[in-house]
Amino acid sequence: MPQQRKPDAFLDEFRGRVFTGQWPTLTELFAISVERFGERACFTVYDPERLSLSYAEALDMVGRVAAKLAALGVGRGDRVVVTGKNGPEWAVAWLAALHAGATVVPIDCQIHRDETANLLRAADAKVAFVDEEKWDEIEPADFGLVAKLSLSRNKSSYIYDEALATPMARVQLEETDLAAIMFTSGTTGVPKGVMLTHRNLVSDCLLAQYNLTILPTDVFYALLPIHHSYTMLAVFIEALSVGAEIVFGKRMATSQILRDLKQANITMFLGVPLLFNKLIAGILKGISDKGPLVNALVRGLMSVSGAIKKVTGINPGKTLFGSILDKASLRTIRICISGGGPLAPSVFRLYNQLGIDFIQGYGLTETSPILTLNPVERYKVTSVGKLIPGVEAKIIPLDGEGKPDPSGQGEIVVKGSMVMQGYFRAPEETAKVFTADGWFRTGDVGWIDADNYVYLTGRAKNLIVSGGGKNVYPEEIENRFQLFPELDQVLVRGWVPDASTAEEEIEVLVYPEAEWARGRDASQVRARVDAIVAEVNGKLLPYQRMSRTVVLDKAMEMTTTKKVRRFAIG
Repeated sequence: MPQQRKPDAFLDEFRGRVFTGQWPTLTELFAISVERFGERACFTVYDPERLSLSYAEALDMVGRVAAKLAALGVGRGDRVVVTGKNGPEWAVAWLAALHAGATVVPIDCQIHRDETANLLRAADAKVAFVDEEKWDEIEPADFGLVAKLSLSRNKSSYIYDEALATPMARVQLEETDLAAIMFTSGTTGVPKGVMLTHRNLVSDCLLAQYNLTILPTDVFYALLPIHHSYTMLAVFIEALSVGAEIVFGKRMATSQILRDLKQANITMFLGVPLLFNKLIAGILKGISDKGPLVNALVRGLMSVSGAIKKVTGINPGKTLFGSILDKASLRTIRICISGGGPLAPSVFRLYNQLGIDFIQGYGLTETSPILTLNPVERYKVTSVGKLIPGVEAKIIPLDGEGKPDPSGQGEIVVKGSMVMQGYFRAPEETAKVFTADGWFRTGDVGWIDADNYVYLTGRAKNLIVSGGGKNVYPEEIENRFQLFPELDQVLVRGWVPDASTAEEEIEVLVYPEAEWARGRDASQVRARVDAIVAEVNGKLLPYQRMSRTVVLDKAMEMTTTKKVRRFAIG
């Protein structure tokens, strides 16, 4: 039997010299990578020409910015806010806060002014790194800040200009010290800040690599906001752990993305389902435009390619469909990873048929976030992945009592070194999400097979109970709309047509794709939407079918990871 690969074995060389615990801290992990890969490119941006810092140069700048933070009085246990667009400055600020001994608090730069203010007050930070978009609305005195530093060259107090001439040595921290507080909501009331330690993040990073091989030669694309735990861990920290290069994407525009992918020779492309849906829809349209004969031939070859890859492990797709991948700027991609929401199995299958190793993962901010990844060599199309080493998981009934339903489904609960310490200054909220015996309640419904692969059904709080008492999960239905390019947004939810009975039926809210709808009148748009809903209904069980369709004339509010804010809709 072949010996299992140990991606964290390199730590043995540094244990006792660079770190002493079970896991290094994030700053120790970065120092190890600098020692191993100091001359490799670390942070890169095309603006428009290539600008890059090597690992050694990045550490020097981190130490000099940390020295500035120390001069401002920042020390162990203090909090430092980072809010801004992706870029080398954001990365340096994040690492510098840790280097100075502080806890970093990333905040979404795209949220409204009131939300930003709410999160800043909750963070109780000493210093904030701020991008130009938020510069004028954050006055240090209003939030108890000692100072704010700019992540933009266009403003005073620019981070690199403020860096001191001599870098400071990193503050010695314990792996149990808080590394980050990740706020999951800031709209109303008291926001919940997920407290993650160095052990949480480093263990999750390295244990995830047992299900996914990443290399020092990889080039990661940081397109999604790094303030989100998915990108922070799966792109930023993962890349730093192996000495890989991080290329920062500036805009979520298809033309810019394709240019970056080609220019930077990206090998690791992480995104959300919406992004991958749009890319594959464009590829399929290009094939279809060649005519029915070519379309039938290519789609047939794709099916054969996917079968060969699945059964034998041999990947003929990159050769067979090289010209198609070139046109889509995907030829250099080694692995695509989808996270941040459910991806339709049909989309997963299409990318694999084209020869791209496509991986789906699952996790939550409260779990650092990775709990599962689908191994490239042993993927299961309908699963969100295999539990990574160190994660214990089981299924409990939705009501917390009795037994899971006969199908084996219930709420997924987990334990492991990646599970958060709790919510910042919110012991009552923390207690609600842990069982009496210490299992973290994910709020997700699903089941686990005999090989430890996880299958998701939906979120417990989104559950619709039909008139016949059947459980319906909106996400399962929404997934079936992912390959219809005429639709931009789809949201499925329960509605009560008769208040006297209070029985729920199912409705779908649809916002059509703007460019497609622009050349059609309202009746044509409605007819096509109704036809799509009828097609999807035809593939559902009777109790899952949608009885009402609402065509929206305005887009629904979305998060920065391109998910509809389900509970922001009236």
